[in-house]
Amino acid sequence: MSRDPIIEPADVPALGAFVLLDVRDPAAFEAGHFARAIRVPIESWEEAAKDRTTSFDNVAWWERAVGGLGIDGTLPAVICDDGRLTDAARIWFILQYLGAEAFILNGGWPAIAIRSDLLTAAQETSDTAPFQAHPGTGPVGLVDRQTLKDELTSSVRIFDARTAEEFSGDDLRRNARGGHLPGAHFVPHTRLLDGGRVRPAGELRDLLSDAGFQPGASLVTHCDGGGRAAIAAAAAVRAGYDDVRAYYLSFSDWAKDESCPIVRD
Repeated sequence: MSRDPIIEPADVPALGAFVLLDVRDPAAFEAGHFARAIRVPIESWEEAAKDRTTSFDNVAWWERAVGGLGIDGTLPAVICDDGRLTDAARIWFILQYLGAEAFILNGGWPAIAIRSDLLTAAQETSDTAPFQAHPGTGPVGLVDRQTLKDELTSSVRIFDARTAEEFSGDDLRRNARGGHLPGAHFVPHTRLLDGGRVRPAGELRDLLSDAGFQPGASLVTHCDGGGRAAIAAAAAVRAGYDDVRAYYLSFSDWAKDESCPIVRD
């Protein structure tokens, strides 16, 4: 079973030395952050992930981006956001996909803001640290549009983490088409959370089992743009599923291809 990608604040000291990454917006970071915390430029990372020239296939670009934060792969990274957890999950997904050990801090900044004592092992880093990526070696893999399209009739189970309105097609977001992928199972990402924290493993197992994801199932998570897909993937790993991939470009990428089937309720 893969190591739990969600870490509780009280469990951080057990990691020993680690790198603390903060993915809150610049204003929030400047208003207050922990010593040695490194702000991840999530805005540019999101854009790069969706650009053909800097997609995850461009390993050299991502090695420079990760190394530019001072991450060399020798220490685990603990990732903190504003408490929504989807931004932290985005960065977690990218890092673990590239082969870096990373954890989402459960509850984010609200859960740790007054507990600096738990973060004393955070390490200073150099912005010239080399990072060597090993794509696809983390607990969650990456799937692209064509691969998922080819697998629709296979045993893969699609985990749609969007809202009910998006799933039904009533909310198009910015897409020209709305609805869901054939055979998709619907579990909104908000159900994975309780009070701003990812639910315990047992509760997640029951929730996903009730949604039709049997133990040992091959899961592909998606949302509309990546963040909710990432937290869904992390939750699935926490629940004990060990064959999990994320369709990171998600429904917005699927909907723009007219050859990709969509079901509308």
